[in-house]
Amino acid sequence: MTDPAEPTVVSRRQWLLAMAAVGFAPAWGAAPAARLLAAWQAADGQRIGVIEVKTARWSVQSELDVPTRAHGLLVERGGSVLAAARRPGDWLLRWHPASGQAQWHWIEDDRRFNGHVVASEDASVLWTTETDLDTAQGRLATRDVRSLEKRAEWPTHGMDPHALMVLPERVGDIPTGSLIVANGGIPTLPETGRSKRQLDRMDASLVALDPRDGRLLGQWRLQDPYLSVRHLAWDPVSRTVGIALQAEHPDAQARQQAPVFAAWDGLQLRPAQAQPAMHGYGGDICALPGGGFVVSCPRADGLALFDTGARCSGTLAHAQAYALAAGRGHWWASGSEGVWCAPEGRPARAGGASVQFDNHWVAL
Repeated sequence: MTDPAEPTVVSRRQWLLAMAAVGFAPAWGAAPAARLLAAWQAADGQRIGVIEVKTARWSVQSELDVPTRAHGLLVERGGSVLAAARRPGDWLLRWHPASGQAQWHWIEDDRRFNGHVVASEDASVLWTTETDLDTAQGRLATRDVRSLEKRAEWPTHGMDPHALMVLPERVGDIPTGSLIVANGGIPTLPETGRSKRQLDRMDASLVALDPRDGRLLGQWRLQDPYLSVRHLAWDPVSRTVGIALQAEHPDAQARQQAPVFAAWDGLQLRPAQAQPAMHGYGGDICALPGGGFVVSCPRADGLALFDTGARCSGTLAHAQAYALAAGRGHWWASGSEGVWCAPEGRPARAGGASVQFDNHWVAL
C-alpha cells in the first residue's frame, strides 16, 4: 500500500492542475518578466551576464567573458555585480552591466577562492571563502569593498568552506549579522585542484562567526559524516536557514539515497525526511515564496521541495535542473529544456543559442 504521506514526482501537467485547483496559477500572459544574473558555459567560453525571462522565451541581455567558470554571484548597491571564480579559483570580478566596466582582482599564490562572496548589510565590507593551499584549511577573508584587497582573514574551523551568508535576523542564540559558513569538509590537494581524497576524513559543518573578529559562535554537524554542506538560503517566513547537501558516500546505493537538504534553526541541523532518491546531489537552493525551500538536483533531473521542518513535500521532473532564484512571488529554475517558471508551471525556451548554466542565479 502506498503511504499517503510519501512525496510524489509531479509532472508539469499535474503541477498546473494542482496550482489551478488552489488558485495559484495565473494566466501565462500575466506572469511578470524577470531579469536574472547568471553564469554559464557557451560554445566558445565562459560568461557571466543578465538574462531576461519573458512570456515563453528567455534571452541574454548583456554578457561578459570570464577566464574560467564563475560560480557565486552578488548584486551590489548601485547595480554593479560581483562574481567569484569556481573553486579552486584565482579571480574575483566586479562588473557594471550598464557600462561594461570590469574590475579584476587576483588572489595570492598560496590561496584559492572557493566560489562565494557576500557583503555586509551596510555594504561596507566584503567576505570571501578561501582555502590555504599549504594546510588545506578554510579561511574567511575580509576584503575592502572598493579595491577588493584582503584586509584580514580568519579560520572557518574546517576544510573546503563554500557558501556563506550574513544572518538577517537573530536565530536562537546567534545574533543578527553573524556570518554563517558552510564547511564542505572535503580534503583536497593543491596540485590536484578539485580532486577529492581521504573521504573518510571528511568533516563537514555549519559554523557561525562573529563578523567583527571571526570569533566562533557555534558549530553544527550532521550525524552522517559523508554529507557535504554546500549552499545556503534564508527563509524569512520561518526564520530558518536551508542547506543544500552533496553526498560523498563510498557506497553508490547510499549516495543515491542520501538527503539533499537540511534545515538549521539555530539549535541543530535536521536532514531531509521522507525524501525519494535524488542521487545525493543538491546543486542550488532557494527559499520559496510563502515559505519552504526548493533544491535543484541535476543528477536526478529534478527539483525537490521541502517544508521548513525538512520534510520533502514533492519533486518535480526538470532535466538538468541547476540554478535557482526567487522574487516577487515567483521562482525560476534552469534546465536543458528551458527555464522553469513557477507557480505558472511552464518552461521558457531559449530565444537564442542554448547555454549550460552554472549553479547560481540572482533575481534582479
